[in-house]
Order: sequence, then structure tokens, then C-alpha cells
Amino acid sequence: MTVFAVEYRYDASTASRRDEVRPDHRGWLADIADKGQLLASGPYEDGSGALLLMKADDAEALQSLLEQDPFAVEGLLAGSSTIAWNPVTGPLASQF
Repeated sequence: MTVFAVEYRYDASTASRRDEVRPDHRGWLADIADKGQLLASGPYEDGSGALLLMKADDAEALQSLLEQDPFAVEGLLAGSSTIAWNPVTGPLASQF
């Protein structure tokens, strides 16, 4: 299992629609957290995006999962980037 850092970028013009879809987005996040696929997530304070720390077998499995996010389904992401991440210190490191 690989840990990935996923960065979402938002466009200010979609803020009101994101507010409408946010309950579904957070429900999806809670579901994948319960399944152990999401380690942590949260928005940036400036509203420009969010960071998600996730586990997946590989990049393809992660992409398939991310495509199910209601924000992605509704076209509310201005962009995203994904990179494999190796936690070596701190509470998350002890899990891997």
C-alpha cells in the first residue's frame, strides 16, 4: 500500500456550487476514511484548495477512487496533483 499526497485546487468562481456539493463530498471522504483509504484531509485556510493524504495500491487505483469524489464528478476542481509520499517520522510513519 502506498501513501499519496493529493492536492486539490479550486477556482473562486465555483465556490457557491462547492458549498452545495460539500455535504456529499464530506460524506464520500468519511466513507473512504472508514475504509482506511483516507488518512487525513482538509481545506487550505485561504480557500484555494485542499490536501488529502490517502492510501492506495497504486496510482491507477488512487485515480479511480478520486474520480468518485463528488467534487470531481461535478467538475468543481480547477486541478489536482498527486505524488507518492513516504512518511518517515510522526504518528503516520508508525502505520507503514
